[in-house]
Amino acid sequence: MSDLGKIDRAFFDRHVAPNLGADRDDVAVGPTHGVDFGVLDIGGRALVTATDPLSILPALGLERAARFALDLVLADVAVSGVAPSHLSVCFTLPEGMTDDEFATVWETIHAECVDLGVSVVTGHTARYADVSHPWVGAATAMGVGDHDEIVRPDGARPGDRLLLTNGPAVESVGLLSTLFGDQLTLPNDVIADAQDRLEEVFAVRDALTAAAAGPVRAMHDVTEGGLAGALNEMADGAGVRFAVDRAAVPMRPGVREVCDALAIDPWAATSCGSLLLAVDPGGVDDVRGALESRDTFITEIGRVEAVAGEGGEVVVDGDRLEHPTVDPSWDAYAALAEEATE
Repeated sequence: MSDLGKIDRAFFDRHVAPNLGADRDDVAVGPTHGVDFGVLDIGGRALVTATDPLSILPALGLERAARFALDLVLADVAVSGVAPSHLSVCFTLPEGMTDDEFATVWETIHAECVDLGVSVVTGHTARYADVSHPWVGAATAMGVGDHDEIVRPDGARPGDRLLLTNGPAVESVGLLSTLFGDQLTLPNDVIADAQDRLEEVFAVRDALTAAAAGPVRAMHDVTEGGLAGALNEMADGAGVRFAVDRAAVPMRPGVREVCDALAIDPWAATSCGSLLLAVDPGGVDDVRGALESRDTFITEIGRVEAVAGEGGEVVVDGDRLEHPTVDPSWDAYAALAEEATE
């Protein structure tokens, strides 16, 4: 298991997958490494659900931090193509978080939920000793739809085209440049560009827009392990080859410069807000048009091909791309935070 971030596949297969509680017929999609959500069959309807930690970074501003935390949770349901509709929230708050600060967080989450049509149905809120930002709890999102509406992460088929919104490392670069901009020896305009990437970390509306415009065969948000991780997880799940053109993969303004300054591989760094999509060729123009109408940056980066044998693979300009063993943004954050306290 890696020291920081999500467990790796070997740990999951050895310790988690064999121990999943009771074997129930109503579990249509259970826990799978690299898959964002689970699915229950409830009277013939699909209940899509996903659980994530809640991360609140006050330095971002409490309203923006709350929107970011909520979108991260809801996105794992939205990538199924089913709109999130219900939310369960558990807050384990630091002792130092004031009532007014929590009220700002909660009222922001409420307003965003109203706009998205999401109802909070249960939860838990308390303060505890030895709790600190950013990890202040967890939440479970749910959405109800038809089984045949679900966009499965393992649904990519040979002939599909690969589309990517925003690009690699937008989340990592946006967060690190906003939290530690004064520690980066880069021109002010580059840092400003990098900080603007935080406006691209919201994926819920993009995921639902793409699914509605489709047909989208598979969709994955680019989180820990970055684009390289997302490509490998989708290709492996479908047992296909993803052939990617490196020159087609976009680098948003400020991303390359910040990654170079911090010795981060942008392809391996978390990029919440970026979506990787496998789209039927007949739906590519519709998906691109729908997302571009939302001012979302989207480009085609490759294609899906058949592969001999079991499992999948990713090749970039003909060379094999492996799944990262660690997300480099974790070490970069830790080093910058330590430097900031010296």
